[in-house]
Amino acid sequence: MMVINMPIYTKAGLPVNEILRREKIQILEELENKNYFEKESKILEVAILNLMPLKEDTELQLLRKLSTSGKNIKITFVNVTSYKSKTTAPEHMEKFYSTFEEIKNKYFDGLIITGAPVEQMPFEKVGYWDELVKIMNWSEEHAKSTLHICWGAQAGLYYHYGIDKHLIPNKMFGIFKHKIDDKNSKILFGFDDGFKAPHSRHTTVYKTEIEKVPQLEVVSESDKAGVFIVENKEKKQIFVTGHLEYAVDTLDKEYKRDLSKGLKIEMPENYYLDNNPEEEPIFSWKENGDKIYSNWVNYYL
Repeated sequence: MMVINMPIYTKAGLPVNEILRREKIQILEELENKNYFEKESKILEVAILNLMPLKEDTELQLLRKLSTSGKNIKITFVNVTSYKSKTTAPEHMEKFYSTFEEIKNKYFDGLIITGAPVEQMPFEKVGYWDELVKIMNWSEEHAKSTLHICWGAQAGLYYHYGIDKHLIPNKMFGIFKHKIDDKNSKILFGFDDGFKAPHSRHTTVYKTEIEKVPQLEVVSESDKAGVFIVENKEKKQIFVTGHLEYAVDTLDKEYKRDLSKGLKIEMPENYYLDNNPEEEPIFSWKENGDKIYSNWVNYYL
């Protein structure tokens, strides 16, 4: 099926816009193209709570994926105010991000809550936990569907359903095959058993604990990586423990960054050609990433 390239609507001057345009992704900016969006009635509003340290990398990854949906989407990036980013300029945050106070009276078709590099801490010890709790509580009435990613998925399962995360002996790091448990779930429409997806985490959630919660359904899991996708029965909340939004080089950068710091890190599994880190990574999950975000937009929003 051919996807019609519809515009993503962002704040004017967002730096990643130029990269996306070079990739032939249609970007419209709010000031320059206000008339277009005033005339266009079918616009989906998506808020992205970006908790990742490299904000612009995550902006780029998520906008790429959302652009595959064939829908007009207006993006609002959101940040927490109880923690100041150490890796993104304050000017970037002030210019291109909204605070929760600024959006709390709005309603969104979709909300994305990203991962964050805090998974080895107890949830309540995370500096912005109280603010995140307010946002997750708000999302139940103010977002038609919320997509939680990696630590964001663990945080959502913990807050909404009391399911805790568990440390694992070795980091789950690489590309793993997954099976589909719920063949009727629209989030994996067009997927086959054995589809590949990246993981990068030190913690996991247990299927046995999820199965005790009547409101939840395990949609997909991996023999190696464990639970991958969980949905609630109302289809308003989706929890994804991996990173189908990742670019081809994301795990490579992470691996080489940790090596340069002298940290103990194993090579990401099933990632490099011939499992040789001197070779190029294989982008074996790109189409799966495109599909899951397109499915979320088209079937849930």
